[in-house]
Amino acid sequence: MEQYLTFLKHILDTGTRKEDRTSTGTISTFGYQMRFDLQKGFPLLTTKKVHLKSVIYELLWFIKGETNIRPLVLNNVRIWNEWPYERYKKSDEFQGESLEAFVEKIKIDEAFAHKHGDLGPVYGRQWRDYEGVDQLQAVIDEAKRNPFSRRLIVNSWNPLRTHEMALPPCHMMFQFYINDNKLSCQLYQRSADAFLGVPFNIASYSLLTMMMAQVLNLDVGEFVHTIGDAHIYDNHLEQVKTQLSRAPKALPQMIINPKVKDIFSFTYEDFRLEGYTPHPALKGKVSV
Repeated sequence: MEQYLTFLKHILDTGTRKEDRTSTGTISTFGYQMRFDLQKGFPLLTTKKVHLKSVIYELLWFIKGETNIRPLVLNNVRIWNEWPYERYKKSDEFQGESLEAFVEKIKIDEAFAHKHGDLGPVYGRQWRDYEGVDQLQAVIDEAKRNPFSRRLIVNSWNPLRTHEMALPPCHMMFQFYINDNKLSCQLYQRSADAFLGVPFNIASYSLLTMMMAQVLNLDVGEFVHTIGDAHIYDNHLEQVKTQLSRAPKALPQMIINPKVKDIFSFTYEDFRLEGYTPHPALKGKVSV
């Protein structure tokens, strides 16, 4: 994962101070691209431990078209909790509950979760129901019908609905490419939290590419990650410096249940990671 460390160095070396929506403050630069050959291993960061369980459950949540955090909460995946909590704090029903108390209510009270756990029409809704179009299914159908198509695109950025979303899509559009019996994927990400978000994004879209390749009976090619605003938050600088002091380790291998041939039928138990020996985890606060 030298590509990722080079990415961090690029931001530190060429970025400038930039204010942001969260008022945290960032070092930011614009326009960057990383490439990962998926035949050389699964690109899960090794200079800190990445919580793969969260990556897998979130991806399956997207694929199912889900937008409520309750399925994630029930599986102890916490990565989306802050956004509906911020919305809840502005409601008339807020009684000073902590984030932890809010999440517990989401877990035990289905009616409360239905009302306060939804994020609006975020990623999964757009993948599966973009103004009535199931984009993910359409891409699969088109790839089978015309593997040379240049229209194998899923777009999460819906300007008609962004005002309804707790967080408009950061990883907003991806395109598949088939050549030499290999499936590659390029993601365009408008905004990239380099320390917290990007390792998840790399793993998630690499895994999606592998799943789609299996469904389409293709080999895996590359994951190409193209980024607009690439930034390191001020409160992540020390963690980034720690990562840059660590030597990357060998990439693990992702083993996927070969029997699953339907993108909508994968479960958490269909994935097994082998050979992952990362450096210790590094925590950082998410900016909401």
